[in-house]
Amino acid sequence: MILIAYDGSADSQTAIDRAAQLMANEDATIMVVWERFIDVVTRSGGVPVGEVDYESLDRSYEDEARKRAEEGVERARKAGLKAEAFVRVREQTIAATIITEAEAMGVDAIVLGTRGLTGLKSLLLGSVSHGVVQHAHVPVMIVPSPETASERAAKRS
Repeated sequence: MILIAYDGSADSQTAIDRAAQLMANEDATIMVVWERFIDVVTRSGGVPVGEVDYESLDRSYEDEARKRAEEGVERARKAGLKAEAFVRVREQTIAATIITEAEAMGVDAIVLGTRGLTGLKSLLLGSVSHGVVQHAHVPVMIVPSPETASERAAKRS
């Protein structure tokens, strides 16, 4: 079984497609990690103003994550994987959450896209793919979108 970390980005869509090309008919879990509102605000350095219904916001964030996961499952099934959706709230870093769930599921590999962040953005925002590669106990496949791959190739030229 493979775990595909999915966030709806072009990179994560390409990751599903590439995983299906290389591992057709495999069981796959499409995982979306979502964040609680207070964690997003705290991490960004902001302070909520006025009355905030945290539970309602978190329910809507989780609902959106479920919709995104189902979108990923649909794409994976069309591409030839036997996929199911899985949604998890971020408790640690996103990378650590992915690794923790991969270990709990006993997956054979983790697949994820890369946003292609470089320089200061990568330093400040961190890299989920880098964190997963550095700490996972199973093989990891990182897939750039065609746009990211093209940008990287152009920089090498």
